[in-house]
Amino acid sequence: MFDRVLFGAAYYHEYHRGPRLEIDLDLMREARFSVIRVGESVWSTWEPDDGVFDLDWLQPVLDGAHQRGIGVVLGTPTYAVPPWLARLHPEINGEAATGRPMGWGARQEIQYTHPAFLFHAERVIRRIVDRYAAHPAVIGFQVDNEPGNVILHNHAVFQRFVDHLRKHYGTVERINQEWGLTYWSHRLSRWADLWTPDNNAQPQYTLAWRRFQAQLTTDFIGWQARIVREYARPDQFVTTCLAYERPTVEDDAVTAGLDVTAGNPYYRMQDHLTLPGADRVEQSWTSSGVWAVYQSADRMYSSRQEPFLVTETNAQAISFPWLNEPAYDGQWRQAAWALISRGASMIEYWHWHTLPYGAETYWGGILPHSLEPGRTYRELAALGAEIERAGAAVAGLTPDADVTMLWSNDTRWSLEHTPALHQENGEPDHRSYQKIFESFHRGAFDTALQSRIVHPSQLFGTDPADGAARHPVLVAAGFLIATDEQLRWLGRYAAAGGHLVLGIRTGYEDHEARARLERKPAFLTEPAGIWYDEFSTIDVPIPVRATTGGPLTVPDGARATGWIDGVTVDGADILAEYAHPHFGRWPAVTTRAHGAGRVTYVGTVPDPSLAGAVLAWAVPAAGHRRWQPQSDTQTVTGATGRDGSRLRFVHNWSFRESTFTLPAAVVDLSSGRSLDEGAVLELGAWDVRVLRIEGS
Repeated sequence: MFDRVLFGAAYYHEYHRGPRLEIDLDLMREARFSVIRVGESVWSTWEPDDGVFDLDWLQPVLDGAHQRGIGVVLGTPTYAVPPWLARLHPEINGEAATGRPMGWGARQEIQYTHPAFLFHAERVIRRIVDRYAAHPAVIGFQVDNEPGNVILHNHAVFQRFVDHLRKHYGTVERINQEWGLTYWSHRLSRWADLWTPDNNAQPQYTLAWRRFQAQLTTDFIGWQARIVREYARPDQFVTTCLAYERPTVEDDAVTAGLDVTAGNPYYRMQDHLTLPGADRVEQSWTSSGVWAVYQSADRMYSSRQEPFLVTETNAQAISFPWLNEPAYDGQWRQAAWALISRGASMIEYWHWHTLPYGAETYWGGILPHSLEPGRTYRELAALGAEIERAGAAVAGLTPDADVTMLWSNDTRWSLEHTPALHQENGEPDHRSYQKIFESFHRGAFDTALQSRIVHPSQLFGTDPADGAARHPVLVAAGFLIATDEQLRWLGRYAAAGGHLVLGIRTGYEDHEARARLERKPAFLTEPAGIWYDEFSTIDVPIPVRATTGGPLTVPDGARATGWIDGVTVDGADILAEYAHPHFGRWPAVTTRAHGAGRVTYVGTVPDPSLAGAVLAWAVPAAGHRRWQPQSDTQTVTGATGRDGSRLRFVHNWSFRESTFTLPAAVVDLSSGRSLDEGAVLELGAWDVRVLRIEGS
């Protein structure tokens, strides 16, 4: 899409307490900015009163950016409504619970399917985009901002849900049967009997409700995109920026109607970006740990299986005053190159200057409260120059993938309602699906393997033999909500030559979140050579050891966590077992050849060392690569450029210096220097080298 990786920040000149446009833009140009994002947060500035528009205030910003060669992403301001609209139409306030409006004073408090909101939203979108679409600085549009923040309970939304169910199921008799509403006397006699979701305990209802809410988000973003495209030039893209933990975001569906994926990966800095990492901090809208930065990038790449834009990421500390962790020197550079190595075509920081007021007063921008360029500016200016020098060589990369991991939004929603795992205090763990998924992604990362993430919409329905060729190792762990055909496809994938790694809960429930009647994993017991009917949660991690004489090497200290399936072997080989007087009767890891491929079953939530051991064994070449970390503080990742060239990214995530001996001749894209095979790179604290392999 671009001939270089775009570099810049969100810029809100309208937030300044005094004029300084020329100063800001000159500083940006000195920092090698090539893009800014504007306009998405200030509907009340665009339209200060009903039907009264002020559209000219942005013109100097766009003109000044264009004069300096800085492109602009123009946002639509629909996620933060002006007070006059809230006053005139209080009925558009969202309800996070039935009959309880959210109130005003924050953002995204809107019932965005309401006709009154849509009328005013369309009017302001058309006025803004019509005014500026032709401006030469505008390279693309961002519609809305981090959509999907609230599960809406408004009466009209609920009635639309009932209509949706009526169209999908046809009769109350069918929904009674499909949802099992005989249970607890929930049978409906008419559609009007359906209860509101607030106190619902039926898993089938919850899954349908969450799917419906995600469809509302997808439809809303698609509606905005279609309006913008009426004005946009062919060379301008349309996107939205995704926060992947939002409750009503189905990322592959939302981005299917856009031109490019854009996302906002925030991460904890300082010691949370250290290797070796024993980071136990819970993941949330901010990630924690080096591995999680890569997982965030892999999630963004997965939405459309192509390079993506980073529309927001850490400038200084991104949180409230009680959790401020601005980066150590070098960490901004490291994180940026990590994201680029996994397909980022733009790195844009949030945001240019730190605000002196508002809810995000201490969410630090590139400039501090004094507006005087400091350490953050200097670090990012050096990074901007480095990205500019690298040019087209690092734009639009296709990241390497040793392992493919299946991600299921349906399962995530279902396990948020009925978690499989519990927290240390015994309370339900509403991130159960993420915990299962992340155990394998983290294990791959810790074993120097690179991961690709796919959605069911991108995998099933294709030829299983093609799937086996494109994804030689496929992890389907926690794939709870699945159709019969999807599970059968997984078996055919293995028969066609793929190595299928199954984890807990896969194949246990169907597309309606009903427990299957078949032995588990349903439709995969014969390919896997195992079955189970019994399972158990566990409070304390249990040691796992390799079977004597077997092909799997399990490191000392490997543990099973959270859950154990009571696996019975029926043709499989046992690779690992539990060191426990009760659970030791069941195998921890099994494997069986199936057709031209193999099925391996992991009957627990593996800790990173166990997951890594299984995946390293499943990827035969993993231990024989030339490009491997040469210190426990390093990562080495690879990607392919648009011209077919091969790149390597060598990071040193520590204050401790390390060295790396080059396995091949390279060009260091940071400096332009050619380096021979066998040359030794001296990696300083929090250092990274971007290398193009000679002759590739």
